[in-house]
Amino acid sequence: MGVPEHGRGLNGVRLALSPLTRRSASSNFWVHAVKGDTMERATFKSFEESTKEEWQNIMVCLQDTQAMVADRVLEQLRYLEDDHGGFPVNRLEHCLQTATRAEADGRDAEYIVCALIHDIGDNLAPFNHPEIAAGILKPFVSEKNWWMVKNHGIFQGYYFWDYIGLDKNAREQFRGHEYFEYTEEFCAKYDSPAFDADYKSAPLSHFEPLVRDLFKPRGR
Repeated sequence: MGVPEHGRGLNGVRLALSPLTRRSASSNFWVHAVKGDTMERATFKSFEESTKEEWQNIMVCLQDTQAMVADRVLEQLRYLEDDHGGFPVNRLEHCLQTATRAEADGRDAEYIVCALIHDIGDNLAPFNHPEIAAGILKPFVSEKNWWMVKNHGIFQGYYFWDYIGLDKNAREQFRGHEYFEYTEEFCAKYDSPAFDADYKSAPLSHFEPLVRDLFKPRGR
């Protein structure tokens, strides 16, 4: 689910933007600019020296940082095009194919974005990539979609882990969890088949509006 007028701040703690904080966005004290360094900045040298007013302004700045997230997500997805990792298709095509399959099956926008970026961490944390996507998505999606993305690597292992000396049934540790079948379905229907070099995927530009809508700043 989305988090209107809320965001997850430092260390994943959900923080509400107070009316005072939101009003400061248009005050003379705080100058907004996503590009350049024209914002007023705190003067403390440690958190112990910080003031409430400084933190109110930092929370406004956090929304400007959030405004950059969609661009950064799309940029990182484009980097995946340069790496195929030995697979039949490059990593971006795999993501596009997964999202296209989910969309063709009638999934909603949130699910499609999860399918699109589920492997966004492949070239950042190749041994732990699901955690990257799950961390990006957590404040903005439902618990079941977050859980699905976070654990899809283990569930995907059912199809090949025995070939690389791992336990293909590792997902059984989650048997009985309320989102087990949901995640199993994601892998079976969309993730696992998404290595078809002959499949016609939608381009990244097709999904860009969904990405921008999911990650747009809340609370303004």
